[in-house]
Amino acid sequence: MNDSYVDKVLIVEGKSDKKKVKSIVKEPVEIICTNGTISITKLDELIDFLEDKEVYILVDADEAGEKLRKQFKREFPHAEHLYIDRMYREVATAPEKHLATVLLSANIDVHTQFLENC
Repeated sequence: MNDSYVDKVLIVEGKSDKKKVKSIVKEPVEIICTNGTISITKLDELIDFLEDKEVYILVDADEAGEKLRKQFKREFPHAEHLYIDRMYREVATAPEKHLATVLLSANIDVHTQFLENC
């Protein structure tokens, strides 16, 4: 987790998700990668870290992603859940334009080139 202060945190599953989202997002956002699962210890650390931040959950539209999403709904009831279209299944393989639109709908600033031809 980053030492510099950011007020928005986006939680994703994998490193490829993080890399793709990071290239699209324009504003300072802490992107936390769970690697598909999250331990109780890591969850406890996150609860403290995320206490005063805007939290967004962006996970794959598959069984593992839904399981992780349910866990986050219990632990972080105030987090905003972002959903990719089920036809793409994975954040990493979703078109950049689609991800940019999903992020923008949550008031996360994105690079405009990902929104062109909308």
